[in-house]
Amino acid sequence: MPVSNDNLFVSWFRSSSPYIHAHRGKTFVIAFEGEAVASDVFTDLIHDIALLQGLGIKLVIVHGARPQIETNLKARGIDLDYAEGLRVTDETSLPGVKEAVGSVRLEIEALLSQGLANSPMAGTRIRVASGNFVMAKPIGVLNGVDYSHTGEVRRVDADAVIQQLENNNIVLLSPLGYSPTGEIFNLSANDVSAQVAIALNADKLIYLTEGNDLGRSKSSNNHLTPAALQSFIKRRKKLTYKTLHCLENAATACRSGVKRAHLVSRHIDGALLKELFTRDGAGILITAEAYETIRQAQIDDVTGIIELISPLEEKGVLVKRSRELLETEINKFVVVERDGMIIGCAALYECSRQKIAELACIVIHPDYQSGGKGDMLLEYMEKQARQSGMEQLFVLTTQTLHWFQERGFKRSDLSILPKKRRALYNYQRNSKVAVKTV
Repeated sequence: MPVSNDNLFVSWFRSSSPYIHAHRGKTFVIAFEGEAVASDVFTDLIHDIALLQGLGIKLVIVHGARPQIETNLKARGIDLDYAEGLRVTDETSLPGVKEAVGSVRLEIEALLSQGLANSPMAGTRIRVASGNFVMAKPIGVLNGVDYSHTGEVRRVDADAVIQQLENNNIVLLSPLGYSPTGEIFNLSANDVSAQVAIALNADKLIYLTEGNDLGRSKSSNNHLTPAALQSFIKRRKKLTYKTLHCLENAATACRSGVKRAHLVSRHIDGALLKELFTRDGAGILITAEAYETIRQAQIDDVTGIIELISPLEEKGVLVKRSRELLETEINKFVVVERDGMIIGCAALYECSRQKIAELACIVIHPDYQSGGKGDMLLEYMEKQARQSGMEQLFVLTTQTLHWFQERGFKRSDLSILPKKRRALYNYQRNSKVAVKTV
């Protein structure tokens, strides 16, 4: 029977509910470039941002303005001067920078203020706060280049920003900073967003990137730790300067206390919502600690294990285990946890006298079987068996014998089983026996 659109909506809404609860009251810093503001679909992004605020998320928005600045300076007949990827902002170009940045900020404020009937923002009342929250200092002279009014973040007035967020305002920050001497400096929006996220100890830093060079898939690793960043960059040789800048800032933020950083292509329709309200997201996730781990199972994991193995028990692939049995044997199990969801499990029953152990109930959720997680889990269990002094692993299987044989297991017979396990063998299931030296 085909699934109706209504049922799909209900299913999606229910699956997103854990994230709605988890994100409420959290602080997110969202950054995007000036190209996003100039695009035809920018209004859709504003609607998504308004939705996040309506769900109780505290938002700081940092916008870029590079194309708008370039257009303004060209109209003034001013040459564009870049060095090391940064614009050199002198006294002549500074008025054009201020005018372009101010224009972008006003446009975003106007879009966030709309509340027309029959529109996605109908009935909303969003207040936007902007101000001198970012203090800056000049970059100075680097490699012989005087950057003049191009600067870097000196300090973020975190208390003032937090006060605005507590008043349920969206804080909108431009790529400009102010000095105690009254000067204005042109800043990198990417740098501003990272420093603001660090100062606020934000829960998330989200970069909506311009390029399509991240290239994610279900079978690839879309989660990184700061330590793994360099190897990721080496594998992706065609990353743009902007993407590299975002990755480096994301890693810096995570090292400095920001819980999670995300890089998502803003060209994907609804990318922000997909990244925040689905388990696999739509972009690249960077966290200071592992987002997906293999660990010893705990009593609280029993429900997750039951949900994982029940479909296979119903098909006869696995022997049925009651909740009581799982609770009793939970110390035998390890689980693969991904963002709070149990997506894999396995159990090890050791016979120390014969130095042999049974590998049982090895399961990976169907949505994650293409990413090599079964091999990772098997390798983990083999290592655990070796550390316990086991010399051999055996499995009893009715339908997955070839999978184990492809990974070094060899057919055997019941004589390999420990005496107690042999006595419990179910001849009706007629499970095949395979063994591997570890």
